[in-house]
Amino acid sequence: MRRFFYENALCLAFGAMFLAALGGQALVGHSDFNNAQLDHQDPTMSLGRYVISSAFWVDVMENWQSEYLQFTLFVALTVWLLQRGSPESKELGKEGLESDEDQMIGEHANGDSPAWAKVRGVRLWLYSHSLLLTMTTIWLATWFAQAVTGRIEYNSNQLDHHEAPLSLWQYVGASDFWNRTLQNWQSEFLAVGSFAALAIYLRERGSPESKPVGASHEATGVEG
Repeated sequence: MRRFFYENALCLAFGAMFLAALGGQALVGHSDFNNAQLDHQDPTMSLGRYVISSAFWVDVMENWQSEYLQFTLFVALTVWLLQRGSPESKELGKEGLESDEDQMIGEHANGDSPAWAKVRGVRLWLYSHSLLLTMTTIWLATWFAQAVTGRIEYNSNQLDHHEAPLSLWQYVGASDFWNRTLQNWQSEFLAVGSFAALAIYLRERGSPESKPVGASHEATGVEG
């Protein structure tokens, strides 16, 4: 058990922080929701009902979709685009899909390489792009979930004000949907871009996300 925790400490730590933050969001979101209901003299909601409601999940989904969009774009763009001096970039001159030898594919695979790296055809293509395909699928699924839950929440407010509800297609074109979407996208793009740039000049000793402390500012694709 100790070895399991040692070998999986990073994922376990982030998993624990995720569950704690999600639980905290549920508690404070429930309180905020019921306060708003009381202000409008509307019925309140139990915590159990709140955590399965669109009011809770629209906020969760709009954050999840932006995070997975960030990783989707980062995985895709770093194949072809470079940033001189950043450890988040490949070395200059290595843009593109790289050779089979560099990627350890087919006859260049090692003994402990994944089985699908040793085959050809559709299986190799799927495995070669499995990270991007998975991230894209999760992003689109959570973005769709944001649209569905956002529409339910939006229409609930519309009915409270005796106004007409919107269809899903109408809601996807509405300012409420795009305000929720773009306020998250812009922060993700800023965070990733600034991290790639700051990592050119700044260091964190011992972190694989940083270059070695003594590495040149010009060193590209070098991690500590």
